[in-house]
Amino acid sequence: MALLNALRRTPSALRRNPVVFVPILVLSLFQVPQLALQAVDPLLSSLVSLGLSLVFVLVMPFFQGGIIAMADEALDGRTALRTFVDGGKAHYVSILVAYLALMAVNFVLGMIAFFAGTFGIAFILGSGGLASANVAALATVGIIVAVVVLLYLLVLFFVQFYGQSIVIEDTGAVGGLKRSASVVRAHLASTLGYSILVGVLGGVFGGIVGVFSLLLSPQSAAAFHLPALSLPVVAIVGVLVLLAGTLFGGFFSVYSVAFYRELTG
Repeated sequence: MALLNALRRTPSALRRNPVVFVPILVLSLFQVPQLALQAVDPLLSSLVSLGLSLVFVLVMPFFQGGIIAMADEALDGRTALRTFVDGGKAHYVSILVAYLALMAVNFVLGMIAFFAGTFGIAFILGSGGLASANVAALATVGIIVAVVVLLYLLVLFFVQFYGQSIVIEDTGAVGGLKRSASVVRAHLASTLGYSILVGVLGGVFGGIVGVFSLLLSPQSAAAFHLPALSLPVVAIVGVLVLLAGTLFGGFFSVYSVAFYRELTG
């Protein structure tokens, strides 16, 4: 079974190649100032977060190409940081184009959901409240939002391996998206199991990080009646989150490549 085979291969590849964690650690370090500012000035932290998000749009395609190349090489033996640099440079443009195309699709779907939700709220308020609103109109708005969310999830589900396809099979941007959709169609059950597993693990990790983020912000902690953390504790929490994120990122990077290779044979 592809899911279990990939799980078995991932730990040994990481033991042979702890260098895989290095790019992920470096990327994670860029988020440390944001966490530190969150404990001091949440507004400035939000501005820094916005700036980092814009930078990441340009940096992530390079990182994605490099880490997939390292993971692919690590599964067969040894890898090195040179592979990360070469993979990032060789596939940067293709991954960036595919990444921007997916962002555009998600933006359009998000706008549809936003306007549908806005219309629904305006309709409810104009009708004198939820009790007085027309049931058919509310159902229509709800169906539109549900369809948009479903479309978003389907797009994400079918093209989630575009990066692996671009790097491992050198398919290019459009070819990578098509190849990912083709592979997923041919292995729906396995991919669904993989997506659920990764989603659950990511959700648990994201929830833990979210709780820590609340604790790091004095305003958020006070709003939710949570204990404020002292500066040494904040530092320790930041280091733990950094290490956990690095380990999770390294495992997921290699596991996703191992799983894709299992599917494509």
